[in-house]
Order: sequence, then C-alpha cells, then structure tokens
Amino acid sequence: MSTDDNSLTLLVTANPDPQSLTHHVRDRLASALHPRPVEVADLHQEQFEPTFTLADRHTYREGGDYPPDVVREHRRLERATDLVLIFPVYWWSMPALLKGWIDRVFINGWAFDYSAASGLRPKLQRLTTHLLPIAGDASGTFERHGYDRALRTQIEHGIVDYCGSRRGATAFIHESEQPSPEATAAGVERAVRIISEAVRADSPRA
Repeated sequence: MSTDDNSLTLLVTANPDPQSLTHHVRDRLASALHPRPVEVADLHQEQFEPTFTLADRHTYREGGDYPPDVVREHRRLERATDLVLIFPVYWWSMPALLKGWIDRVFINGWAFDYSAASGLRPKLQRLTTHLLPIAGDASGTFERHGYDRALRTQIEHGIVDYCGSRRGATAFIHESEQPSPEATAAGVERAVRIISEAVRADSPRA
C-alpha cells in the first residue's frame, strides 16, 4: 500500500513502565511503519481514566453526550485506518487499563448501535484492528491450556467483530521475560514484521 494522507495507524499501549518491552515494541513498530503516519496513545502516561461511571452508563443507554476524554479518543480513532493494541498479558488477558479504555470508548451509539427493536448495527467498518500481546509464558503453554484461543476469541470476536472492525494481524511475543536478550529480540522482530506488513497491506478506505 502506498503512503496516503488518509492512512494513519494508532498505536495504543497500556504499561506503567516507560522502560518496558511494551514501549520498546511500540517504538520498533512505529519505526517499521515509517513513513506511514503514526499516532501513539500511551494510556498510562496520559492518565486515561478507565472506570466506567454512571455518566458512561447513561451514554451507553441513551447514546451521545459522551464525556470529553471519551470524545478525544473517538477523534483519534476516527483519524485512523488501523489500530494496534500493544499490551502485556495479565492473567491471560489485557490489562485493566486497556479493558477500561475499550469499555468507555467502544460505546453504544459510536462503535455500534444496539436496541431491542432493531438489534445490532456495527459502525467501525473503516477500521482494521491488530493485536500485539506480550506474554511471559511460552507459546506451548498458551496452546496447551487454550489461553491463546481464549484471548483471541474475547478480543477478535467479542470486540473487533462485534463493532464491525476488520480483523488485522495478531502477533504474540512469548517468553518476554527470558534471560536471553537475543531470543527476546527475535520474538520482537517477528511480531513487528507481522504487524507492519499487515498494516502496509491494508488498503485505505473512505
């Protein structure tokens, strides 16, 4: 895909440590995507509030009148054609901060419309969502216990498909805390290559 002013990739991270592998992977991916425009949402640094409040419940039920911080995230996502979620795996899933971002931002009336009368109408068809989970355990552990399948089902099917976003690539980095920096680097380069190639192969959409 040629670089296009209408093609922007939003990289979302949720890790409190700026020296973490999560941030390193994010920076490597941003470099690999150059010269494609990239925007970064560092949820910890920006102190995004993940708690789903009564105000959020009201907007979920009624639609519209979203809180200002949610509106800001909507504008970011509306500028993007590709979204990459880069996160450490906590208890076989995403961190609470990232889940709270999805809870509050991917809301009824914006990410989808749902009512008892008309059913579900997804609204994020112009967005492609990619996943880059960073896991401490080996790939064999994830496969043996079904953790990889469970994580992908809840996010790819339960969130991405539900909102009508296109599924992009999912690239795990396993054994992220192993003592061999060379092995970790190889896993990082593989994941960055998979995601960057998938983003570049994605066609711009009006």
